[in-house]
Amino acid sequence: MSRWGNQFKTFILLALLTALMLWAGEAFGGRQGLYIALVIVLLMNFFTYWFSDKLVLRMYRAQPVTKKQAPELYTLVKEVASAAKIPMPKVYIIPTDSPNAFATGRNPEHAAVACTQGIINLLNKDELKGVIAHEVSHIKNRDTLIQVVAATIAGVISYLAFFARFAAIFGGGGRDRDSRGLELLALAILTPLIATIIQLAISRSREYLADASAAKTLHNSDGLASALHKLETGIKQHPLRFGSAQTSNIFIANPFSGGGMLALFSTHPPMQERIKKLKGMEL
Repeated sequence: MSRWGNQFKTFILLALLTALMLWAGEAFGGRQGLYIALVIVLLMNFFTYWFSDKLVLRMYRAQPVTKKQAPELYTLVKEVASAAKIPMPKVYIIPTDSPNAFATGRNPEHAAVACTQGIINLLNKDELKGVIAHEVSHIKNRDTLIQVVAATIAGVISYLAFFARFAAIFGGGGRDRDSRGLELLALAILTPLIATIIQLAISRSREYLADASAAKTLHNSDGLASALHKLETGIKQHPLRFGSAQTSNIFIANPFSGGGMLALFSTHPPMQERIKKLKGMEL
């Protein structure tokens, strides 16, 4: 799928998520219930958008490094940022053998790239450059903002679903009320599930886009494809032992994978599919 095709897919998924939110608001609590939930979640996600970079870097014990402390990594980040035409992000190293990397920050002017010690040890220069290009692409494509928008809408739906479950359980007796209660309970269970599926589809779509953008930036897809192949094995051998599964979507590969989760509920596309798309790209 082309860059613009992927962007259009993200737009459609966000539109579907928004439509689901509006429908759920009318069905669960009317306009007033929708507005209350929207205000609550907007405030929560406003905080997340402005401070999530500091929180996630602290969660994963990331340490800032200078060019003197990590010359090869720092130089690679600087080269890729220049090629992508974005400001130089801050550079961090995470002290773990689990091979992985992520980007964070509310915009290209306030961004950071963090690599684990494990990924630095595992990959050669071209492979590591491909990974950094993937993370820089997330910054350039403003994926942090897109994920926050999706999380905000999904959060509103979750709040409405909670209110609906409460209303279904404590709404009182009577045949009509019992029927309405069952209807609300069904909607309360199914709507958040659908919202989660759409939100995860957006996350997977942005991963494909970051892969493609990285290859375009470097005019080479081999390094990233090779890196992804190594990461699939490396993460299984050295899974991440700290952090939160709720933040798995920020990494280039799910650091907590290893279970039998359905692909439908994965934050990342299948690794082999990503590699196949990269190898089939025309640069």
